[in-house]
Amino acid sequence: MDTAIQLTDIRKRFGSVAANDGIDLELRFGEILALLGENGSGKTTLVNMLSGIYQPDAGHIDVRGKAVSIASPRDAQRLGIGMVHQHFKLVEAFTARENIQMGGPAGHLRAQTSMERLLALQKDYGLHVPMSKRVHDMSVSEKQCVEILKLLYRGADILILDEPTAVLTPQEADALFAMLRRMRENGCAVIIITHKLSEVLAISDRVTVLRRGKSVATVQTSETSARQLTELMVGRPVELRIERPAPSKDEEQLLDVRNLCVKNGESQALQDLSFTLRGGEILGVAGIAGGGQKELCESVAGLVKAESGSILFCGERIVGLSPADIIKKGISMSFIPEDRLGMGLVASMDITNNMLLKTYRASKGPILRRSAAKAMANRLIDRLDISTPGPNTPVRQLSGGNVQKVLLGREIESGPRLLITAYAVRGLDTHSSFTIYDLLNRQKERGVGILFIGEDLDVLLELCDRIMVLCRGECMGIVEAKEATKEQLGLMMAGVKGE
Repeated sequence: MDTAIQLTDIRKRFGSVAANDGIDLELRFGEILALLGENGSGKTTLVNMLSGIYQPDAGHIDVRGKAVSIASPRDAQRLGIGMVHQHFKLVEAFTARENIQMGGPAGHLRAQTSMERLLALQKDYGLHVPMSKRVHDMSVSEKQCVEILKLLYRGADILILDEPTAVLTPQEADALFAMLRRMRENGCAVIIITHKLSEVLAISDRVTVLRRGKSVATVQTSETSARQLTELMVGRPVELRIERPAPSKDEEQLLDVRNLCVKNGESQALQDLSFTLRGGEILGVAGIAGGGQKELCESVAGLVKAESGSILFCGERIVGLSPADIIKKGISMSFIPEDRLGMGLVASMDITNNMLLKTYRASKGPILRRSAAKAMANRLIDRLDISTPGPNTPVRQLSGGNVQKVLLGREIESGPRLLITAYAVRGLDTHSSFTIYDLLNRQKERGVGILFIGEDLDVLLELCDRIMVLCRGECMGIVEAKEATKEQLGLMMAGVKGE
């Protein structure tokens, strides 16, 4: 197979941090290459240089056998390189056709043949999206199809996909993989970045592994395993097994939600939702993004007002209480938004001062004592393996995954009776994710009740005791995790009520 991209000794620094430190990589036409690495290993920096967002400090980039300089996204487009970002770059008010044609060659908006070309691309690659449909009315998978069509329409045959299945149902992920295989058959070169090792093994031909800014290995997918890939990423053997301690039958019922209705603007975010949660139990919540998970978290934490219904915590009604009063009762929430600095942490403050945001009420008198907060910060740095020079490091200087560890670790350190954790491992590498699962299980063994909103169905099935599935704000059913399947959960996520 011909070489699409050859990277040689690529280096990129941000201040004193070497994000890429001599990376070599080869991508061939007619293959799918998975790019793996822990958080902070340099994956995003590397592909951002291929897409023209960053430029390397040193090294060589060859595209189709010729040395090139990619100084802008427009340069990348001219070279036939396109990237589907994790957060889509679409105009919500425009139709699929308008988004695809926007930014393309001059005259394409008016060309009579453009629609024929779009229809041909959809047929060739198995991409099916109504061209007149507006983006704000589309599902996540439809938006993703528009992004891919947009790149193909502009002539890209080298495609980079960053965490493409993060918010897809299993059925949608299978459809995406079918598209990628057709792209490979049509001679495209594809790089896929994902933390889900099962997907890497299912879809890729080869795997390049990065560790601390260096490329440590490229292996044939058919000749490797999840365990070997994890060891390459981490640099040592890692146990890839999620424990599931048996839930305690003696623990009291902590949370009782009855007929809860919550609005998001004019739309109904939660509709007649009822469930219970006991201490020493992990209740998982599955659903497509925007299915009411965020509003569920915020209503229990007192951040949004319930339209109707009741929320009882240890038998006491908490609807109408302030978030501060709810925290005092022992409810703690860790919600990982798309922008990890969008909730709960202050980017300009260091780790210690972000701990103080949770502990300052315990200080006596007008003087804040930083010693306890600093000790908490040091414990989290050590326990969660947070990559940082120390507790005085501003949070904005941490990688996204390390920001995530700070946020979740702080909530666990507060010693809650009920822990609400949403997308706790979103964007985390495999090793860091298993560290978080272990922390949650230790809390479960202490009798803490955990409401776990997650995206990875495999994890929900292995970690949780029961799983509640939401679709457009309604409960499709609550199932025992030991007895459920991914296919069953996927159908419920799509709106099919469980038996």
